[in-house]
Amino acid sequence: MRGRFLTTAALALLAMSGLAGGASATTIGVTMDKFDDNFLTSVRNAIQAEAKDKGVTLQIEDAGDDTGKQISQIQNFIAQKVDAIIVNPVDTSATPKMTQLAVAAKIPLVYVNRKPEDKTLPSNVAFVGSNEKVSGTLEAEELAKCLKGKGNIVIMEGQLSNNAALDRTADVEEVMAKHPDIKITQKQTAEWGRNKAIDLMNNWITQGGKIDGVASNNDEMAIGAILALKQAGVDPKSVCIGGIDATADGLAEVANGNLYVTVFQNAKGQGKGAVDTALALIKGEKVPSFVDVPFEKVTKDNYKQYAQ
Repeated sequence: MRGRFLTTAALALLAMSGLAGGASATTIGVTMDKFDDNFLTSVRNAIQAEAKDKGVTLQIEDAGDDTGKQISQIQNFIAQKVDAIIVNPVDTSATPKMTQLAVAAKIPLVYVNRKPEDKTLPSNVAFVGSNEKVSGTLEAEELAKCLKGKGNIVIMEGQLSNNAALDRTADVEEVMAKHPDIKITQKQTAEWGRNKAIDLMNNWITQGGKIDGVASNNDEMAIGAILALKQAGVDPKSVCIGGIDATADGLAEVANGNLYVTVFQNAKGQGKGAVDTALALIKGEKVPSFVDVPFEKVTKDNYKQYAQ
């Protein structure tokens, strides 16, 4: 997706300058993929906090991981004539339809966290998130160091309908291709979930192949892999395990040495940025099509600074 980039610092200046300010009568409809996801809960909390700070009324809906339900929610927002819509897409392949609905209704639309599949975004539509090309790369580079350039690694993927999962996996594969003695022996989705990751890791362990490393598309699945290894009597510290998001649970696993690396994805920055971008669009301000909230590598050397 083409577009200019706005750094987190520039976004903060936008908010401070008053361009992102809102009036008490402003109403924003928000639809999230699912409420029972740890990282997305942090994004949702940040959206609510920023809306409260700006005096904005929110209507937040849980799509329950159902694309059809999410589209219906967007249609309901349009019927209610909200001032803007924020969407955390269930399925990024459905975003062109969502964009079409909002544009036809002349309602500003902001995608948050998950990059829409639209080739280009209209002037009243923006994406607030992070460059997934960076996340998987940071994770994989640290895992390659942990493996000392050799060994067998498995990849736990998020939902395959999601661009973030596809991009993160591609990043890992690209980095590992530079290390001929590191072999990717398994690759399968656990759909972002801890419990499904436990089942998947158990299956791989049962198959008997040697597993030296686990590259997970998020912390929840990485934690599932850690729990499965413990159940199998394997010390997770003996396996190079990586995740993405730097959730509270993920940071705890970094602290105790079970998770070798995670990648900080700024949930607060994304949630705040989504509200501020929506308010700027409501005022008719020109905003970038991609508001970038950078990823940051987290290891045992620096995890304490992310604890808050």
